[in-house]
Amino acid sequence: MNIYCGNMSFDMTEQQLREAFENYGEVTSVNIINDRETGRPRGFGFVEMANKDEAMAAIEALNGKELMGRTVTVNEARGKKEGGGGGRRRSW
Repeated sequence: MNIYCGNMSFDMTEQQLREAFENYGEVTSVNIINDRETGRPRGFGFVEMANKDEAMAAIEALNGKELMGRTVTVNEARGKKEGGGGGRRRSW
């Protein structure tokens, strides 16, 4: 199950994020998102957990809790919107 973690400290490492979630079960991957131009963390990332029940326990336990001085938002990651495009409609 893919989990979104937002409002994270810019100093948090992937290892520290992994450790926070490993208290609730097996973590299969961790990815902190960095700014493309500066390379600095953007304050959010994703954690993949193998077991849905463990993932739900982690979400319940960590959402709204303080990690490294920041109150984090933790919830089930939503997929990218289908259809994409995002441009204006043309009515010729």
